[in-house]
Amino acid sequence: MLLEHKVALIHGGGGAIGGAVARAFAREGARVYLAGRGRDKLERVAADIAAAGGRAEIAMLDALDEAAVRAHADAVAADAGRIDIALNAIGVTHVQGTPFAELSLQDYLHPIQAYTRSNFITAQAAARHMPPGGAILTLSTPGSRMSGVGFIGYGVTCAAIEAYSRLLAAELGASGIRVVCLRPHAIPEAQPASHAREVFAESARRAGISIDAMLDEAARTGTLLGRLPTLAQVADYAAFVASDRAGAMTGAVANLSCGALVD
Repeated sequence: MLLEHKVALIHGGGGAIGGAVARAFAREGARVYLAGRGRDKLERVAADIAAAGGRAEIAMLDALDEAAVRAHADAVAADAGRIDIALNAIGVTHVQGTPFAELSLQDYLHPIQAYTRSNFITAQAAARHMPPGGAILTLSTPGSRMSGVGFIGYGVTCAAIEAYSRLLAAELGASGIRVVCLRPHAIPEAQPASHAREVFAESARRAGISIDAMLDEAARTGTLLGRLPTLAQVADYAAFVASDRAGAMTGAVANLSCGALVD
C-alpha cells in the first residue's frame, strides 16, 4: 500500500474533498486523524474508514485557532509518534459572482485572510512533528490563473496559496519535507454540500441558470477533456503525491483541472 504505516492529519476532514482524501489515505494504509468543525460529518468519514478496516480519529476544532490547532497536532504526535502527512482541505464560505464595482472590501479580503491564515497555522503545527520524507499538501483552483468577472477575491486567494506552497517548500526542503499544492477544478460531486453551493450561487443567479447547468457548461466548453474532475481522481492523486513514490516532487502545483488550464 502507498501509505502503509504513515500518519496523516487532515483539516477539513469531514468535507467533500477532505473526506474523500481521508478515505483514500486510509485505504492505502495510513492512520488518519480528522479535524474540523462538523462532528456529524467527521464521524461519517471515520465510520466509513473503520468499516473498510482502516483507522481514524476525529477532533473538533477550528483551523483558524492557532492554539487549538497546535495543541491538537501535539496530541496527534504524542499518540502516533509523528505526523507524516498534513492536508488543509477546509472550506470557507465566501463571495463569488459579484463584480468588482459591487464587491465590498470585507468580502474581497475574507477568503484571502482565512485561507492563508489557516494554511500557515496548520502547516506550521504539523511540520514541528514531521520527519524527513513528510509531505504537506495544500489546495488551490484554476482561479489562480483564470481571468473573469466575479471571483477576484478567490482568484487572489488561490494565487496566494500556490505562492505560499512554493515558498514553504523552500523553507522546509532542508528538513526533507515536501510541499505540493493540488489544483483541481470544480468537482460536481462536491456541489451538494452547502458550502460549495453557497460559493457558486451568486454566479449562477446572475447568469440566470442553475449551478448544475453552469458547471456542465464550464466542463463542456472550458476543459480539454470536456468534463470536470471527480472526487476519486483528486483523492487518488493526493494519496500518490503524499507517498514516497512521489519523493522527488516538491514546490509543485499539480494541475488536476481536466485541461481548464494547460501548464
